[in-house]
Parts: sequence; structure tokens; C-alpha cells
Amino acid sequence: MVRRIKGQTIKLDGFNNLTKSLSFNIYDICYARSTESQIEYLEYIDEEYNSARLGTIVEEVTRIINARLVQVSTQDYEPRGASVVALLNEEQYPAAAAQAPGVVGHLDKSHIAIHTYPEYNQLSGIATFRVDVDIATCGMISPLSALHYLIESFESDVVIIDYRVRGFTRDSRGVKLFIDHDISSIQDYIAEDALDDYTAYDVNIVSDNNFHTKMRRKGLKLKDYLFGDEVTSLPPKEKQRIRQLLDLEVQEIFECKNLGRRMGRP
Repeated sequence: MVRRIKGQTIKLDGFNNLTKSLSFNIYDICYARSTESQIEYLEYIDEEYNSARLGTIVEEVTRIINARLVQVSTQDYEPRGASVVALLNEEQYPAAAAQAPGVVGHLDKSHIAIHTYPEYNQLSGIATFRVDVDIATCGMISPLSALHYLIESFESDVVIIDYRVRGFTRDSRGVKLFIDHDISSIQDYIAEDALDDYTAYDVNIVSDNNFHTKMRRKGLKLKDYLFGDEVTSLPPKEKQRIRQLLDLEVQEIFECKNLGRRMGRP
């Protein structure tokens, strides 16, 4: 088993025991003035990202990282929310398996889990949809190659990503290797045209093979964040208030803390 790291070819001894874990949260923000519109938005999101859609995403991730889908389990929750869990094998799955119905991803060496969390605030009119994605792989496959696809699969206003390489494997001389690929930033695995839409920064502990990236969308366009008939015609002052409210919501999630007093509904 051969890998390249820091420009050198390395020969591994037996199975690659390193575990590569990719975990991230994706947030989609919306403004809906009435309670009815907020509920309609959550129901729309719940249908758009139900377990069948999540299962399709898991199948594509499996293909991208060149793994084989062993088993998939899905669940739609009441009143809303969905989950999919998949187990993967390091080998690429055959075409017949790709056509099989159902969505549960179990890999005998790796796994993928996706969970959705829709919620809304009646006082502010803000509705938030969160997706948690966890991918753990071992052996030669890596979850980083699917990162750009996953971000593009959801409407992502805020993305918070953690990547960690754990454990060690050995080369043919018995020397421990604590990482088997070169990485300086998670951002290196996201296309530049996608990064251009975000403000992003890293907090990395390279010596521990621990990488963290936060991203928030730049320049929110109000029309992309309004939901419901009652917000189709708004006076300029109200548009400005809602724009500030949305920007505050995004920034608070991005920084993981409350930043100011909320402006309530008119």
C-alpha cells in the first residue's frame, strides 16, 4: 500500500489504521413575518431535504470518495427533521448497488451520518435550518474530496467545519505515521469560486492534525431570504430592518455567540 506525503512516496505496512473525521454544520437562514409563513418555510425545507434526498446525497458522497455502500438507514421525524446513517467500505460499490432503492449507509470501515434540525423564532420572524454532517473514514479513502459537493448540496449561509486525522499507521520499516496526506487548510478542498462567496478563516493545530474552518456568506441579498406573501411588498425602512436582522443572525451563528439586542417584529 503506497501513499505520497510531503513529496515522498511511502510504503505502508498492512492496513492503513488512520481515521479521518470530517464534521460540519451548515445553516440556512430565512425571514418569514407571520407564524403561518414560518411554518410553511419549515415544511418546505423538511420536504426539500427529506430522508430520500439525504440518501441521494450520501450515495453521491460514497461515489466521490471512491467507497462502497454497505448499509443505509433513514428516518423522517415528526413534526419535522430527517436523518440518514450509512456504513461504507473502502472499495468502490458496483453499478447495481448504485441503482438499488433505499438510503442507509453503512460501511464496514467507515460511516456517514446526516441529520437536519429546522427551527424558527416567532418574535423575530427568523427561521433557521441546520444540517449536521459527520463522515469518518479509515484506510485510503478520505472525506475531504466530497466537501465541496456537500456545501453545494445545501443552501449554506454559515458553514462550520472540523477535520481531524486520528491514530497512526506504520510504514514498511515499522515507523509510525500520524498522517498520510498533505493538508494545510480545509479551504484547499473547496473550489475558489465557492470560497469567493464567503468570508472564511481557519483555526488550525497542524501539529495535532486538527483543522477548523468557519465560513459565512458575504453580501446577503434580501430577496433571497424572504418567505411568504406578506413580505412581497415592503417599505425601504422595513427592508433595512430585516436586512440588519438577518445579518445579525448570520454573524451570531458564525461567531457562536449573541452579539446584540434583537429587534422584534413590528
